[in-house]
Amino acid sequence: MKVVIHRDIFGDTFTKGKLSIDGVYFCHTIEDIDRKLEAVGCSHKVQNVTCIPRGSYQVIIDHSQHFGKDMLHVLNVPCFDGVRIHSGNDSADTEGCVIVGYDDSTPTKDWIANSRPAANDLQTKINAAIVAGHTITLEIL
Repeated sequence: MKVVIHRDIFGDTFTKGKLSIDGVYFCHTIEDIDRKLEAVGCSHKVQNVTCIPRGSYQVIIDHSQHFGKDMLHVLNVPCFDGVRIHSGNDSADTEGCVIVGYDDSTPTKDWIANSRPAANDLQTKINAAIVAGHTITLEIL
């Protein structure tokens, strides 16, 4: 399964995008500020307010000590540890993770909504693919 996040809105405190699964739009995303770490390196990372570098990553589901439950985990992200895809509403909820939501009625604002259903549905789809023996790849553009 290929999950793609296409970042398309770059605000002062946030980065928004659209997430697709195998080429089909699924939901909106919100992340921290894009400091283009893939080009400039880890020294430009600002702790808890920088989104992860563009690239391709494997996604698994495992237990998060921080959240106390099984969650989507993005592996081997340069400059980052413990990157998750989860629910939330704005860039303050990310700390470098990816927040998903179904509603982005204010695209120029640091806010998305209907996040819990989007996160739950995404995890359900990815879990089914993992159970079926598929590798999950996240590509961030």
